[in-house]
Amino acid sequence: MATSMTTDFAVRVSAPAASAARVHSNRRRRITPQAGHALEILGHAIEYLADEYVHQGGDMSPRNGQLEAVQLLMARNREIYYECPEMVTVGDRLRALLHLRAA
Repeated sequence: MATSMTTDFAVRVSAPAASAARVHSNRRRRITPQAGHALEILGHAIEYLADEYVHQGGDMSPRNGQLEAVQLLMARNREIYYECPEMVTVGDRLRALLHLRAA
């Protein structure tokens, strides 16, 4: 289990096992149509819950169900996004080509 912090409290969510591959958060990713649809639905749900929370003037207590729901949806959104493979950059291709030629 991993802990996700959004405010002053934590919500426990299951996280995927850490892979040996290096994760670059600033790299573009190849998002499949299924993952894109899931990300779109999650994004709408997160936005809806956040808007409702603000509109109702919600409190920042650790037991607020709306905040916990937003945190869980955000964690799942990140999981789906990071499961998508990173796109290979031109720099990566050049390094691979130079490495092959040197060998």
